[in-house]
Order: sequence, then C-alpha cells, then structure tokens
Amino acid sequence: MKKTAIVTGASRGIGLAIARQLGRDGYNIVMVATGPQRNNQAAVDSLNGEGIAVHYVQADIANHDDRLRIVVEAVEAFGRVDVLVNNAGVAPRVRADLLEMTEESFDRVVGINTKGNMFLTQAVAKQMITQQPLDGRRGVIVNVSSCSSVVSSTSRGEYCVSKAGVSMLTTLYADRLAREGILVHEVRPGVIATDMTSAVQEKYDRLIADGVFPIARWGTPEDVANAVSAFCSDKFQYTTGNYLDVDGGFHIKRL
Repeated sequence: MKKTAIVTGASRGIGLAIARQLGRDGYNIVMVATGPQRNNQAAVDSLNGEGIAVHYVQADIANHDDRLRIVVEAVEAFGRVDVLVNNAGVAPRVRADLLEMTEESFDRVVGINTKGNMFLTQAVAKQMITQQPLDGRRGVIVNVSSCSSVVSSTSRGEYCVSKAGVSMLTTLYADRLAREGILVHEVRPGVIATDMTSAVQEKYDRLIADGVFPIARWGTPEDVANAVSAFCSDKFQYTTGNYLDVDGGFHIKRL
C-alpha cells in the first residue's frame, strides 16, 4: 500500500520542497495551505507533473475544526496517514523589541506555531494509532522548528518562544508515541533562503561574510526537505526523538 504524508504550509518555500521530496520518495501528498486551491494551483500542478498524487486541503491549523478536517480529508482521499510534517508557521508581522511586543502578536504566533502543531499532532496521532503498521511503524511525525528554538532574538521573542515550544512538543510526543510505534523527530532550520527571510537577506549575507555565523552559505528549502526525507526513511525505523540542525547541510543529534 502506498503511504501518505500530510505536509502543512506546503504551497511554497520549505513546505513545497518537502512535499516534492516526499512525493519523489513515493508518498501520496496531502498539501495543506491557508489559501484556496486556485491560488496555489501552480504548486499542485508542479507535483502532479512529476506523477505525485496530491490532495489539496485549505485549512488554518490554528482552527480546531480545520485541524480535524485535515485528518478526515486525508483518510478519505488516500485511506491512511503515515507521515505528518508540521511545517506551517508564521513570523511576527512586526519585529518589535521585547518590551514593545504586543499580546496580540504573541497570541497569533504561538497560536499557529505551537498550539496548531500541538493539536494537529494529537489528531493525526489518534488516526495513526488505529492503523496497521507498515514497515514496522504506524507513522512518523516531523516537526519543523527553527534554530530560534535555542537562539535568542529579542526583536521577535514570540517567534523564539513558539519554536522552543515546538522543541518540547517533539520531546513530549516522542516519549508518548514511541510505545505506539510512531516516531517523532524535529528539524531545526537555520538561515534558510525563503520569503520569510528575504527582508533580512542583506543583514545575514553580511554576518555570513564576516564569519559571525559558522556556515559557508544560506541553506535552501531542499536542504530541509532532505532532512525530513531522512527521518521518514528506514534509517530511523526504530529510533525516536532525534533532531537535525540544518544550515546548508544537516547534523543529527539526540534530544
């Protein structure tokens, strides 16, 4: 039976790269994005053009009903869920000093990045537990967090808090779901070239050139996708709770 992967935030950037790589790995793809399919049809067509089966779900992971509907539609479309990639996330609309950060901004960022991740994982895990294992596993869950989960940035504190929360969610679910045959991992992208980082490209180019960051180049969405693909492969069939740091490559560490 062909496996199925749910990828949130999959219409562009890192999420689209992950969806494409997992599709190439042989998965059906449930592409989750906030906009209507017509706005992202080019992304769907690009995957279909490679022979990848795609079911598009317009959903907001911050919304309870939308989270449940993602699971229902995935099962209706492909019969089961084998992989969940919690990739969707937002940055603050305004980078503000920690002393000026608003409660509205905090609630929005944490509500999507952390709460959305928490409860979508819960819903998917319950579905995975009902399924017969394939290749010795009932499922794999990969959380895409950020180096900001451990690196302080006082002009976007809500983002750092939200991603630190994702790291703890990874540990919690890894501990709880290992007994169910479900593996949980985390990928922590560093400086990745996406539209989210485009506004600070000049700043980070300078830091990289000056040797402030110990990396040779910007990471790419494909670097992150390769890390996710590795966690979904048989290389990690009997381990859980690992994370990968991604900066133009990736390095496996244990939570």
